[in-house]
Amino acid sequence: MRFPLEGKRLTDCLRLGDLQRQDMLWRRQLEPLIRPVFQAHARLRRGLTLGVRGLAVNAAGEVLLLEHTYVHGWHMPGGGVERGETTAEALAREMREEAGVVLTGAPKLISIHDSGAHFPGDHVLVYLCRDFEMTTPTSQGEIHAVGWFAPDALPEGVTSGTRARIAEALDGIASDPKW
Repeated sequence: MRFPLEGKRLTDCLRLGDLQRQDMLWRRQLEPLIRPVFQAHARLRRGLTLGVRGLAVNAAGEVLLLEHTYVHGWHMPGGGVERGETTAEALAREMREEAGVVLTGAPKLISIHDSGAHFPGDHVLVYLCRDFEMTTPTSQGEIHAVGWFAPDALPEGVTSGTRARIAEALDGIASDPKW
């Protein structure tokens, strides 16, 4: 099944799982309690962590953003790089899982950021993705909403890091090394 998401606006956003995932939003209340435990576990397993984010831009120049069920705000799709996985493989996996984006061309690495203010030792690679097809996301319960937005009309609640990365990539603003 294919979702024709390209060109959709906020009011047309894909709402996953019976068109709404309101039943999963309780996870946002637990996030402040779970984050320290997750961070301690990750720190014991590895000294540094690496994540990827994909800035998907459609033919109309709109960017793809999503809302998770467990944290507030609109973000670019992405996530952690697993052991034995390249950053390109992690990006392709996360884009497919969270937003139903299947990369059909090589994404372009556009910036690298220290995300230590959010999670000490974490680094994030941002890729520009222009060649892709849309299909059904595979994630269950993680994503609340997915939508396409004009860069000059981003939704309320977009995170400051996401807003900055979009401006850097599309407006030619110098990249900030901090997320």
